[in-house]
Parts: sequence; structure tokens; C-alpha cells
Amino acid sequence: MSSASFTSNSSPSEKIAEPENDAGAEQTRRTLLLGALATTACLGCSTQTRAGEDPPGSDERPQKGDLLVFSEGDQEGKLLTAADLPAGGPPVHAWPKDPKTSVVRSASRLNEILVIRLDPTELDEKTRARAVDGIIAYSAICSHAGCPVTAWVKSDVGEKDVFKCMCHNSEYDPRAGAQVVFGPAPRRLAALPLELADGSLSVAGNFIGKVGGAQPG
Repeated sequence: MSSASFTSNSSPSEKIAEPENDAGAEQTRRTLLLGALATTACLGCSTQTRAGEDPPGSDERPQKGDLLVFSEGDQEGKLLTAADLPAGGPPVHAWPKDPKTSVVRSASRLNEILVIRLDPTELDEKTRARAVDGIIAYSAICSHAGCPVTAWVKSDVGEKDVFKCMCHNSEYDPRAGAQVVFGPAPRRLAALPLELADGSLSVAGNFIGKVGGAQPG
């Protein structure tokens, strides 16, 4: 009979071992593949974490030569120019920006600035010396409890508009170095001297005075 031609040379035990070997190899391939995928995912997470970190210099205080950019609204990040400031207010909120690295110093809320254009004849002598064509800048953080100074309203103790912190109603007169005219704030807002650089507003020096609140806010 010709049946011998269909007979395998492998023993029964060898026939059983072959599928087991194939299964083991497949399991190894799966393990290696899963390990590679996990490593790739981990590297991706690490990259995302690094990408989310604040760039160097973003938490440093304003420095001489920094430009000013809008800190909010539709123009956020855009360079602030003298033409962007309406005469008589309201103030514009801004961040300092390093012109060399293009890093915006927005990693610290203490760096936010109030910039306003007023009649130069209304400014006292010291304030006028820090201004550019009536444009002056101050810290946007209340010296009382560290809340943001957000309002430009008529003073509770006079007829002129003033900066006002809505947390505890402290008021500051920007014409007189942002001195306190009403409320519990213990000191004036820190002032930031300005100059013009090719039409854009530039920081002329460090903050004058302490920035931030006297107590946790």
C-alpha cells in the first residue's frame, strides 16, 4: 500500500511540542511588542510634561529693557504700544516680555502690570518722572491681601477715577504714585518706570516699592 508515503517521521511527542513552541514564540513577540508600546507611551508622557513646564525667566520680575504685552482679552500676547492706551483710562493689564528670548514673564501673578495714560499735568513730580507722555505703570496686585486690582471707578472719597481692589475696597490714586486714598491697604502699589522703544512700551527699571500683599490673599 502507498500509505507509507503519507507517514510523518516525527514522533507523537514531537507533534505535541511544536504547537507549544509556536505558542511560546508568539507570547514572547507579544511581550516585546507590549513593552515597546509602553516605553513609547512613557516617553510621550515625559515629553508632554517637559513641554508644560514654564520656560526659564518666566517667573522673574520685570527687568530693564523688557517690552509689555497684553495679558488678557483678544489681544493677549500682543505688544502694547502707546496708541493702545486711551487717554484718561481705563488701564490695560500687561505682562513684561524679554525681547531677547521672547519669554513672557507670566509664571508669577506678581508680574502683572496696570498701564494707564493720564494727563501729564495731573501727575505729581515723582510720578511724572517715571512716565512716558503721561503713561504710567504699577503692580496689579493689591498691597493689602494680594488680590488683583481690577476696577477703574470714581473714588469713594473724591471725584476722580482711581484703581480699586474689589476684594476689600482699597483705592489707589495713580496720579500720586498710586498712594492709598481709601480702604485697608497698608501701602501704595509698586511703580514700574517706563520708556518708549521704537513705539512700544519698555521697562526702564525695576519695581519701585514692594510687590504683593501684606497678608495671604
